[in-house]
Amino acid sequence: MERGLRVTHCPVNTAGIPWANVQALRARGVDAQLVVFNRYRLHPEADVDLRRKGGLLRQQLTQWRAFARLAPQTDIFHFYFGLTLVPKMFQFPLLRAMRKRSVMHFLGSDIRGRPPDDLKWAKRAGAVVIGSYDAIRWVPDAHVIPPGIDVASIEPSPPKDHDHPVVLHAPSSRSRKGTDEVVAAAEKLGLNLMLVEGVDHRAAFERYREADLVVDQLNAGWYGMFAIEAMALGKPVVAFLHEEAKQRTEEAFGIEVPIVHATKETLPDVLHDLVSRPAELRRIGAAGRAYVEHVHDLSVVADRLLDLYAGLR
Repeated sequence: MERGLRVTHCPVNTAGIPWANVQALRARGVDAQLVVFNRYRLHPEADVDLRRKGGLLRQQLTQWRAFARLAPQTDIFHFYFGLTLVPKMFQFPLLRAMRKRSVMHFLGSDIRGRPPDDLKWAKRAGAVVIGSYDAIRWVPDAHVIPPGIDVASIEPSPPKDHDHPVVLHAPSSRSRKGTDEVVAAAEKLGLNLMLVEGVDHRAAFERYREADLVVDQLNAGWYGMFAIEAMALGKPVVAFLHEEAKQRTEEAFGIEVPIVHATKETLPDVLHDLVSRPAELRRIGAAGRAYVEHVHDLSVVADRLLDLYAGLR
């Protein structure tokens, strides 16, 4: 690690991933901070809130002032979600002229389904990061750094052995997550379905503890922070996964992805099989906990970030 490395993460805290990365780096002695345009309701964590308001000109003034203040005290700018502090056409030439390094970190919905040509601009950054081997089809040359959480701080809450297991689903978007099919499957099987929507992250996380089985999504093809947190709790997770991404993940990290695969069509059968086998629920839940310790723990993420930063030019 470079002595006295100073890193500014900005300008959003999507899914809490930027804040988690800042915490991981601070634990390694890096002078890291998160600066956001505005705090999110579900993930309000940040060191600096620019409180960007008003029309375009006022917003730009706020952003340029922030960049002028931050640039002298920053070695690396770590951007997220396809956003920069000032317009991209100025941001990257300015950073090169000032000998500042940069990273563009995509988080999923900012690139999903977009033609690669639409994302070529990101190569102006020193490195491009994505969170999974599923997303690499949109940004083929990107570095893969899965999102991290502080696994040790999460006490496992494995599935209970009872006659009415709780199936939990927490959609950020009902259409993207396939919520209608989840509800239909639960109703068909007479399952106790808990939907968690529109509450802040801390309150939602406490509800996750009540689950015996978690359904993540049936459309996206990969899992996100919700599934990672559920696995950290020792909950078995069901989701639709692209097989190639699953294989590449297992090859890269040397561990099996323990998420139970399901499609919209197979979900009722998958749920029926799982809820009839409490011991299997607990086994899958334990495998999920071991997986996130190996792949998603913040200490591992810190190593990957520091390796990435060391290679920036």
